[in-house]
This record gives sequence, C-alpha cells and structure tokens, in this order.
Amino acid sequence: MSDKNPSGGARVERKTGEKTALPVRYKVLMHNDDYTTMEFVISTLETVFRKPSAEANRIMLAIHTQGLGICGIYPHEIAETKVARVHNLARQAGFPLKCSLEEV
Repeated sequence: MSDKNPSGGARVERKTGEKTALPVRYKVLMHNDDYTTMEFVISTLETVFRKPSAEANRIMLAIHTQGLGICGIYPHEIAETKVARVHNLARQAGFPLKCSLEEV
C-alpha cells in the first residue's frame, strides 16, 4: 500500500502485516558404519559442517554410540549440497559413509 508524501510527490511504502513463511528446514544426519574411521568423520564435520573440534568430537561419539548424529539444520538446498559433499569426500577416501536428510 502506498501513499503520497504531503511534502512532495514521493511515495512512502507501508507494511501490510503479511509475513513471509520461513523455508522448511532439514536435519543432516550422519550414520554409523563399521568401516569409516572416527578421524575421517571428525575431519568431515570440521570441513563440511564447519564444526569446532570439540563439537565435531561430540557428534562423532553420538554417531558411534547411537548409530546416528545430527550434523546441522539447513534449508533443503544447502542440506542436499552438504550431503552430496560428504558422500563425494567419503567415496574419494574409500569409505561407505552415509548421510541423509530429515525434515524438522
């Protein structure tokens, strides 16, 4: 909605109260396997997900002990890109590491 400015011909925009919906977010999950090393998992968490060393260690232990760990929560396209990046790095290193997405 616009109105003319009383001091001149300029237009002033008014907010109508409508809100933009936030994008759906997805958890990126990393799965445990019997072949991928803990060091590789930590390195991947630090490089792909930008986790500090202590947090990467904590997530790696959750993956190891619980079978699954949350690497981060992102909009769909970013989450997909991170999963693809993990899979590419793992395949290059010869590991079967698996990541997946889950809607929050």
